Amino acid sequence: MVATGTRGAATPAPDSIARRGTPLLEATGITKSFLHVRALDDVDFAVWPGEVVALVGDNGAGKSTLMKVLCGAYQADSGTVRVEGEEVHLRSPRDAIARGIAVVYQDLALVDHRDVAANVFLGREPTRAGMVDKARMVREARAVLDDLKITIPSVQTLVGLLSGGQRQAVAIARAVHQGGRLVFMDEPTAALGVQEQAKVLRLIADLKARGTTVVVVSHNLQHVFHVADRIVVMRGGRKAGERDKGGTTAEEIVGMIVGADRLMPAPAGV
Repeated sequence: MVATGTRGAATPAPDSIARRGTPLLEATGITKSFLHVRALDDVDFAVWPGEVVALVGDNGAGKSTLMKVLCGAYQADSGTVRVEGEEVHLRSPRDAIARGIAVVYQDLALVDHRDVAANVFLGREPTRAGMVDKARMVREARAVLDDLKITIPSVQTLVGLLSGGQRQAVAIARAVHQGGRLVFMDEPTAALGVQEQAKVLRLIADLKARGTTVVVVSHNLQHVFHVADRIVVMRGGRKAGERDKGGTTAEEIVGMIVGADRLMPAPAGV
């Protein structure tokens, strides 16, 4: 549907987002149920190279379920996923990582009693002469932290001794080191102080600057409008709509989240 300007020229409707060639990741018709609960209902979602997309919605809207489907943690009941135009079947997170899709979960999945280097390589430890190559882990972990401008004095520091923001940064560094061209982040600023939130937001901006595509699942619209290029709204397991950041407001996004259009009374006489 299009709106018509004063001169009769067609202008894009709010949901008409500019397309930029083949999406890095495209999902169509995704459905997912848990027993009698339909968590996702015919959801379409796409993300293009080098953009930051925010996935927002109320609790139970389906945003985290969609993220887990696209990261291989859940398998959809129906629907299609394509990476760079090629249909793929993501049966596990390893399948997703092999396609350049990494995820930073809200609990970060870090091991507190192991150091930063070990956590960057967690589950993928390199070996040499049949033993873990600790020197390589230290060297490469330091390199990825420096590349991402993450300030942690020593990669041999136990993760349990780090601040919340530093822990978040280590989890993001691990996702990038896994080869993530597309990184999903689940509530990356939750439970952080103001200064550490700002550092994580800067890190997201740095990832975009280096060409990494980021999808941020968040409740914090202030942060969403700070870092996102595009905002996708979920409601009741369906996609309620999407907007380019520059063409919307926080008030409109909130209205889409709560379904304000459905709550408005009908005009008199209708």
